[in-house]
Amino acid sequence: MTLPTASLRQLIEAGAHFGHSTRRWNPKMKPYLYGVRDGVHIIDLQQSVPMMDRALKAIHDVVAAGGRVLFVGTKRQAQDIVKEYAERCGQYFVNHRWLGGTLTNWKTVSNSIKRLKDLDEAIANETKLAGLTKKEQLNMQRERDKLNRALGGIKDMGGRPDIIFVIDTNKETIAVAEARVLKIPVVAILDSNSDPTGITYPIPGNDDAIRAIKMYCELIANTVLGGISDEMKSAGVDVGEGEATPVEALPASAPAEGAAADDDDNKTVVVKKPRSRARTVKKADDAATPAEG
Repeated sequence: MTLPTASLRQLIEAGAHFGHSTRRWNPKMKPYLYGVRDGVHIIDLQQSVPMMDRALKAIHDVVAAGGRVLFVGTKRQAQDIVKEYAERCGQYFVNHRWLGGTLTNWKTVSNSIKRLKDLDEAIANETKLAGLTKKEQLNMQRERDKLNRALGGIKDMGGRPDIIFVIDTNKETIAVAEARVLKIPVVAILDSNSDPTGITYPIPGNDDAIRAIKMYCELIANTVLGGISDEMKSAGVDVGEGEATPVEALPASAPAEGAAADDDDNKTVVVKKPRSRARTVKKADDAATPAEG
């Protein structure tokens, strides 16, 4: 299949080139910066495009070999987007606080996941609920909601992921550290204040703009769907037109210079899916894009 890609123009229109104030930069990102404009670092997107292509190739190969992808984005403007696109391609996500040991202490996490599934089953059982007091029912629901926020996106993962995709490595330092300990490849968006050390597949880009985050996640999701299609083809399954749809062209108007985020991008992205699939792909709701603070 042809891997999805983003052009330099699309990245610019998504605001992917805007870094942070020069006062907040990480000197280790200097090789990936183009210059400074109005006190803001400008990211060199001419490097970002081939680095993105390399990362997408790695994700495709992992998925085509039957591997699992974990999306990680717990910052507010990324939470809904990460969940939407991970579910769209049948993969897994963490979009609230990362629990220490999620990867390195998988046995304990598995016990918590089992507890979550037991609570789901108990709450769905009206006969069992009828035998509990209202206070007991409320406590059960609260425990279930708390576990679901932390583990709902990985409860069906069945084991550690084979590769992880991270939005904002500064926010997800624990996730990146655990992946490095276990030698799990890390694909990460690196803003001008990020540390590229130890990132397997770095992608220089704005990790705050909503439109840019959507573009990154869409590219990953389309790549995953293509990898699943190729996996099924290699297994002799007729999937029809299994190629992922390329990234939809962004509106022609470019964002205002220095803008940290875009909060008015509500376009709906349509992704082609194989007609026959070995695994379930959840359809994402057309939720409104959260406003960025």
